[in-house]
Amino acid sequence: MECKRNSPNNDDLVNSFLLECNLLRENISCDFTGIAIQKPDELDIVWPYVSGNRNEKYKYLTVRYGKGIAGKVISTGSPMTIASFPNNIIGRSTDYPIMLAEKLLSAYAYPLQFKGVPKGALLIGFRDSRTFSQDDKDKVQTTVQKVEALLASNYFGR
Repeated sequence: MECKRNSPNNDDLVNSFLLECNLLRENISCDFTGIAIQKPDELDIVWPYVSGNRNEKYKYLTVRYGKGIAGKVISTGSPMTIASFPNNIIGRSTDYPIMLAEKLLSAYAYPLQFKGVPKGALLIGFRDSRTFSQDDKDKVQTTVQKVEALLASNYFGR
């Protein structure tokens, strides 16, 4: 796999990912949305596209495969919900840097697949404790399909 983030159309690609994040955040009225992506041929996971961020810390976050909400979603290939962070989480709170950096108390993340393999996660988050409705989860899944199409055609080599 090869990342094509430095292609001539990089600005268009970034804008497409950010548009999906912004639309989802507005559609659900959540505080934060983000796309986490596993680096090609590595175990590290980064957060290149976010909306509703309070600071720039996300740019410097790198988590290992299996750690944090994105790492757990990618490693299991299953969605994950955190209703009241840091209560009832698996591991330590420091394993969830996006939750700490953005002061999120609740989050729902869904895996992003590339060629049938989880390679990323789409996350929605709130800065208060919430439960996520089936409608919220359905809206995330709809956005996941759009983001997966962008990943397949632009981000990773075919």
